[in-house]
Amino acid sequence: MAGPAANTPRQQVEMPAGGRYGPALALLASLFFMWGFITVINNTLLPHLKSVFELNYLQTTLIESTWFVGYLVASIPAAKLIERIGYQKALAVGLAVMTVGSLGMILAASLPSYGVTLASLFIVSCGIALLQVAANPYVAVIGSPQTAEARLTLVQAFNTAGDVLAIVFGRYLILARTTAGTSAEGVQLSHAQRMADAQATELPYLIVAIVLAVLTVVIARAKLPALGSATQRANAEERKHLSLWKHRNLILGCGAIFLYVLAEIGVGNLFINFASQPQIANITHEQAAFYLTFVWGGMMVGRFAGAWIMRYFAPEKVLAVFAIGALVSALIATFVAGPMAMYALIAVGLFHSIMFPTIFALAIRGLGPLTEEGSGLLIMSIAGGALVFIQGSVADNFGIQLAFIVTALCELYVLYYALWGSKVTTPAYS
Repeated sequence: MAGPAANTPRQQVEMPAGGRYGPALALLASLFFMWGFITVINNTLLPHLKSVFELNYLQTTLIESTWFVGYLVASIPAAKLIERIGYQKALAVGLAVMTVGSLGMILAASLPSYGVTLASLFIVSCGIALLQVAANPYVAVIGSPQTAEARLTLVQAFNTAGDVLAIVFGRYLILARTTAGTSAEGVQLSHAQRMADAQATELPYLIVAIVLAVLTVVIARAKLPALGSATQRANAEERKHLSLWKHRNLILGCGAIFLYVLAEIGVGNLFINFASQPQIANITHEQAAFYLTFVWGGMMVGRFAGAWIMRYFAPEKVLAVFAIGALVSALIATFVAGPMAMYALIAVGLFHSIMFPTIFALAIRGLGPLTEEGSGLLIMSIAGGALVFIQGSVADNFGIQLAFIVTALCELYVLYYALWGSKVTTPAYS
């Protein structure tokens, strides 16, 4: 049976002619696709940069930490910007910022420069944070409250479709075109080879920048329905009597998003190096990227399936089952040698599939006029991915396989949130 519906605002969006939201939802799904795509390019970019700049695991994961600091810095300003200019203009601004960052990656590859790379990825992540703050709550409240979790899971499936395509894109346009990407793990490259490899990211990011620029124009000119009064920011007088801190499901949900993202990013970023280890699958980075497509492919399949499952079962119960599956898979990847460990890590992707959209939807239940601010906090919690350097440090000091004990601990908290932390303790707004 479906989860409780009374905690979601009844008036969702201003009704467009005909009451149909299909076109708007489809356009928003394209944004979910694009930010998933550009985020997961990092999974093939990081082993590439590790080779080009001769980094250890800690230094490599610090690149991703910089990416997620962008969410921490940009999320609250993004919520303020949305309040001032509206959702649609904010989406266009976010896409424009991502375009600028992608052009910066072309410059970073041509120099090549580690500093420019970090700055460019930070700019891209700030743009994505703005998109996330705007698009996630919009999808959650558009249409029927009874299907909010399923609807957000469905569009997140398109996000994961972008993830899958990004791995194929990165595999062929980055790893397959470099000496490091087609060599065995640990092979030493000359300075000339590393500098030649650095240029491999120019074409991929040129393509990305062009697509983002086109999307910016499309979103700016599109007609999207405005959010209705049930989710509009409260005025100053009302706000005195409202507090986000009274909503336990939101506060604990921020922790769940924080740790879930750390788990997801750790799996994606370390998978290629993990699978390439002699004691695991003993394959090249390019070959490992092929298997990485199954991690994100599992997430895509799981999200489409999850959108259907949650029409019949309470989302918190589905989340609990998936958290148990992810926990068991992470432990197998940590303590079992050989290809089985790689396959277990692939399975983590399937069990991660419904976590972000389900946690998000459960966390904003009952927020009413606080929805925008609550969404800003949740998106800021994506900065949990910045702690992936901890996993990199564990990999340097104890071996890359034991680094996935961090993943297992994160899954344990998500299980707690599903079973107890997601319960709404504050009366819902009408």
